[in-house]
Amino acid sequence: MSDAIPTPSATQPVSMPDSEKLYDVIIIGAGFSGLSAAMQLARARKQICIIDAGLPRNRFAAASHGFFGLDGKSPDEISRLAIGQIRAYPTVSIVHGMAKAANRLEPDAAGTGNEDNNRFKVSLDDGRRFQARRLILATGVVDTLPDIPGLMPRWGKTVLHCPYCHGYEVRDRALGVLATGPMSNHQAMMIPDWGPTTFFTQGKYEPEPEIRAQMDARGITIEQSPIVELIGAAPDLEAVKLADGRSMPIQALFAGPTVSMTNPLAEMLGCAFEEGFAGPFIKVDASQETSIPGVFAAGDAATARHNATLASAAGVLAGVGAHQSLIFS
Repeated sequence: MSDAIPTPSATQPVSMPDSEKLYDVIIIGAGFSGLSAAMQLARARKQICIIDAGLPRNRFAAASHGFFGLDGKSPDEISRLAIGQIRAYPTVSIVHGMAKAANRLEPDAAGTGNEDNNRFKVSLDDGRRFQARRLILATGVVDTLPDIPGLMPRWGKTVLHCPYCHGYEVRDRALGVLATGPMSNHQAMMIPDWGPTTFFTQGKYEPEPEIRAQMDARGITIEQSPIVELIGAAPDLEAVKLADGRSMPIQALFAGPTVSMTNPLAEMLGCAFEEGFAGPFIKVDASQETSIPGVFAAGDAATARHNATLASAAGVLAGVGAHQSLIFS
């Protein structure tokens, strides 16, 4: 699967990136949230610059499921379709590169002829710099999984995070839930709707008696011996090897990763964070504006609930919020 931003066709207008230009909005990240924000701003005829490194979180998944109207299409295909549509708007510039720094320029450096003195500079790892009056951080998150042999080669295929995204595709198989934190109990309670379920506590996350009774009622098998290896020709999964030497047939394993920011931009800008059940996320208000005026955030980086549709919806709110802030500041 290619992660590169597609080359526009000759019939599509393209605004070339301009490091000397003051954009209305810079959007960092061309995932579902960033592209959704871009569409709102492009249709509002704002000058926008999208910066993307081509490393979306969902690149490990072959298909995106549960996304209205696009169920079963690959994330790459959905992104290419969206980028092709966005390129039709002449006020859009797209930059392929890694944003490594962002900061707010002081009013005296930006000029004080306008009451709205918000000016932000984004620096790329290749030395290019771009400026805008508003920023939208749609940078996503990085997943970290337990260090168990065989886990990462199956990530997004037979080692899964979201049952709503991938549960139907592994229905009626022998399913497992790998405990990675306190919320794993909650995840385990859902999985029997897709198939017979074993909850692997890893010897760390034993359910309380009340939860254990609920799991028993759901037909969930509880296994205390930790998984130490995944068995089979990856990305397929045939079984898991346990610390006590046993092997147990498992054909798909659900595991909740811990998450972290893909880059330090929000921290550099001084944005406030909240703590989610899988890791920190950027604090935003109802319009997706962060604690820093003029800086908006959307997608997985700005919520504890990760889902393609929710990311896209948050991107719409961020695009609309950034546009209206330019008007009413």
